[in-house]
Amino acid sequence: MPYYIYLIKPFTQLDKLAEFASYQEASAGAKALRATQTAPPPGKIKVMFADNEMQAEELLCEVRIAPPKGDD
Repeated sequence: MPYYIYLIKPFTQLDKLAEFASYQEASAGAKALRATQTAPPPGKIKVMFADNEMQAEELLCEVRIAPPKGDD
């Protein structure tokens, strides 16, 4: 499965920036892209591991609920 790099803009606008076969390549590519961002950044750059682009975009749009803190 490939690794995808996405730029996530406000209102969950997704722009695919790159695709890599290994995590090391994807991580290095994401770090390089983050280093070239202007201030303030236009969005977040994230690496996603998925079967295909559609699944990667679904995972990036998924709402994640934080686990409870402390004794709940």
